[in-house]
Amino acid sequence: MPIKIKICGVTKADDARACVELGADMIGFNFYSGSPRYIEPKVVRGIVDAMPRGISPVGIFVDGDVGEIRKTAELAGVRCVQLHGEIAPQACSKLAREFRVIRAFSTHAQFRPENVAEFADCDVLIDAYHPKFRGGTGQTCDWSAAQATLRFTKFLILSGGLNAQNVTHAITQVMPHAVDVCSGIERRPGMKDSNAIKDFVAAVRAAELSVRATSTHKSPHNVILSEAKDLG
Repeated sequence: MPIKIKICGVTKADDARACVELGADMIGFNFYSGSPRYIEPKVVRGIVDAMPRGISPVGIFVDGDVGEIRKTAELAGVRCVQLHGEIAPQACSKLAREFRVIRAFSTHAQFRPENVAEFADCDVLIDAYHPKFRGGTGQTCDWSAAQATLRFTKFLILSGGLNAQNVTHAITQVMPHAVDVCSGIERRPGMKDSNAIKDFVAAVRAAELSVRATSTHKSPHNVILSEAKDLG
């Protein structure tokens, strides 16, 4: 299965259109009000309604309760939610009855790959740890910890400081199902760079071909690399 590409922190319709045209599979919209990449749900709705079929818009949340997350996601027209912060497995299971749920984890000192097994209804995104921000920091996560998480989830997204220069190495080291990029394809927070997106997508596809040519084991489970309280 091809490695999915998620571009996070989109704030403009033109950038969303460019992401789709250049090969993104998933587009992330940040609903955390403390992020420089925050976007109003009603604005997202207009962007989502213009997206072609097959592209998955993702709403990004930090903390919040089930009702609040559901209401915002429905207003924005997204059917996939990415959850950062203190979100319990039971809350994720409730949301998973209605949405595709991506549970985000950071590779801080207390992170244990086996803990993601508590979120069996979710895909998993592994991001870098930052004491203040949740993603979008440009810092890479612990790739060995991300790789160890594969056995405990059905879908892994690798995130955290990815760019065209390091994503090939990241893919060969972790073997995720998906990669998530934010700051690595920006001119500044919230403003995407089409040339950087093109280079990133090309690097992912080249890495994919290389892995297929040199590896005999199965394609990875679903991994999302993301960036996030400054969420992608």
